[in-house]
Amino acid sequence: MMSLFWIVIRQLAEIEAMEMKDCLDVYYCCAQATSKKVIPREEWEKKLNDVKIRKEDMNKLVMNFLVTEGYVDAAEKFQMESGTEHIDLATITDRMAVKKAVQCGNVEDAIEKVNDLNPEILDTNPQLFFHLQQQRFIELIRNGKVEEALEFAQEELAPRGEENQSFLEELERTVALLAFEDVSSCPVGGLLDISQRLKTASEVNAAILTSQSREKDPKLPSLLKMLLWSQNQLDEKAVYPRINDLSTAKLEDSAV
Repeated sequence: MMSLFWIVIRQLAEIEAMEMKDCLDVYYCCAQATSKKVIPREEWEKKLNDVKIRKEDMNKLVMNFLVTEGYVDAAEKFQMESGTEHIDLATITDRMAVKKAVQCGNVEDAIEKVNDLNPEILDTNPQLFFHLQQQRFIELIRNGKVEEALEFAQEELAPRGEENQSFLEELERTVALLAFEDVSSCPVGGLLDISQRLKTASEVNAAILTSQSREKDPKLPSLLKMLLWSQNQLDEKAVYPRINDLSTAKLEDSAV
């Protein structure tokens, strides 16, 4: 995958260089249509094979994904088999326990676990703490504890809203859930969707990773996005075997 990305970038550079040269004659042939360069599969595959990617770099990329996404068992096994640099996998287990607690709606438990890991995470990140408290409020509404939810909003959320305009706007939006008996007709009913839990859990996960001096996002998805972008750029200039399905990474011939 990495070799394909670099080949696409190199091919773009080659075509750009050719176009720069052609621009010298543009005054004389500006009306002439420019056809796309056709790169045969054999030539494309040779270019791929000529790119050498160190196995060590590939292993680090895989390990980065497993650790960031919290696949503890897979990371432990891969670490042993690949001989990558030792990582304290116990920190992953603790981080995943926090993430799972939020995903299951146990926000109070998640907050306790975060503080056990590192109290400074919430102390230095008021937005994250507000979002966790907001999620607690949402869970109370989900469980039909309306009076408890109102009391919680007044004691915990309202004071923070007074200090921060963006928090106040989010609070007002969330409190609107109480105005509808049928939340399916509520404009902000999406706050009760599981996707909201996942969003909050992802935010907590990123904060914990940052506190551990680790990247909050895995590198692999970013690399795949760069591959798709570079293919789209090359599509405008050439016809070549491209990857249409990232799940198979199979090269498919493009229509000329």
